[in-house]
This record gives sequence, C-alpha cells and structure tokens, in this order.
Amino acid sequence: MTSGFIRTLALAGTCLLAGGATAADIYSPMAPETQQVTTESGWTFSFSPYFWAAGLSGDIEQFGLPAVDVDASFSDVFDHLDFALMATAEARNGPYSIFGDAIYIKLSGEGGTPRGIIADDVKLSTETFTGTLGAGYAIYEDSAARLDIVGGLRVWSVESELSFSGGILPPGGVSRSDDATWVDGIAGFRGTYSFTPEVYLTGWGLVGAGGADLDWDVAAAIGYRFSDTISALAGYRALGVDYSNDGFVFDVVEQGPILGLVVRF
Repeated sequence: MTSGFIRTLALAGTCLLAGGATAADIYSPMAPETQQVTTESGWTFSFSPYFWAAGLSGDIEQFGLPAVDVDASFSDVFDHLDFALMATAEARNGPYSIFGDAIYIKLSGEGGTPRGIIADDVKLSTETFTGTLGAGYAIYEDSAARLDIVGGLRVWSVESELSFSGGILPPGGVSRSDDATWVDGIAGFRGTYSFTPEVYLTGWGLVGAGGADLDWDVAAAIGYRFSDTISALAGYRALGVDYSNDGFVFDVVEQGPILGLVVRF
C-alpha cells in the first residue's frame, strides 16, 4: 500500500458522516421511524435509525502531510467500514418541533509499506461523530402539505490515527493522531407534500457556518404509505462542509441514496 493510498484511505474515513441530517416530520420522515408515542399533553415523540450510502469527494489535509484529493464511491468506503450508527429523534407539538441527529462511523485499513525498511506495516483508523440539535416551526400546513422553518447547531468531531510497525521500528511501533472538533450554526427549511394518501414527497435544505466556512445539507425522497404504521421511501442526499484550521483541512461533499422503512407504533 503506497503512502498516497494510505493517506487517501484515512481521509476518506474522516469524511464519511453521514452528517447530521435534521429529523423529518412525523408523517413522512427521510429516515426510517421505528417508534412513535403521543402523550396526553399533545407531544409526539419518534426515534429513527437510518442508513445513508454516501460517497465522498473533496480535499483533506491531516498529519502535516500535503492536501489529498479524495474521490471515493460508497463501495470504496464500505470496504473499510468497522462500525456505523445513525439515528434521529424528534418531539413535536402542533407547529413546534425539537429534533436531534447523531452519526458515529469508524473505519480502518492496513497494508505494507512500499519498501518495508523503516516499517513493514501501516494502519489507519478514523472515527467521526456528527451531532445536530435544533428546533422548528411550521409556517404553512394544510391537509396535504407542511413547511417548517428550522434552526440549530451541528457539532463535528473527527479523529484519525496513523500507526507504523515492524522494520527498524521499536517493538510496538509508532503512531500519530490528528483530530479536530467544531460547531456550526445551521438554518433552513424542511417539508412534506402528499400527492395521494399513499404517495408523498419529503425533503430539506439547510445552510450554515461557524467553525467551518460553509456547512450545507439538502435531501429529497419519495415515499409510499402501505398503512398508517408502515411506509417505504427512497431518495438522495448531498452534504458539504468546508473546514480548515491550523493545518487540518476538511473540505468535502458527500452524496448518495437514502433507503428507508418507516414503522409507527
């Protein structure tokens, strides 16, 4: 494995977010909804694990190395996936909503060095956490459609470790880590529109900044309601972020399909 490939792998791992999507509305979520409870006070709660098959492209710089141009499909990233967890939660009462989103992904890869003199093996591991917390208000709602204006905060945490072993290195080898954490403010819209009682369109558009120079997120999906409790949807999402600080550059776009099964209780 060449050093360029190793750097690309590590940086590709830090890019996979999956990103902090906002929670979708209770009738047509972008992420599959698995639990919904309505209290006597009028609040409705939902919890939704989901899956986003995102590829990535952009420029990343870590470990004091030159910037790397990354262009990886989802299958490229999936080959090195150790663990992924994505979930959203929402509480809604009339036009008001509070939502949260959390994504954790761990990737790793290893191989031999080109000559194997200084080291025989090199291993890369990356852990990425993205969390979003926000609130929304329905500025338009009728029997077929609803449009929310939303705002909140999104925190990013990216940590990578590069380890070398074997060769002339001491037992246990050597390793180096690089990490960054930042917070962005985001705002935008999310909505849903029902063409028929069964078929609906849902999506969102968000933009913001803060620790990053730019943070944006757009998605759209079409869903089908089989019953009051079960729906299926398919769509597409793209997310971009441009962050740089003290030699740590994270300027990428992630995009890919979303597939979901919506179950209400």
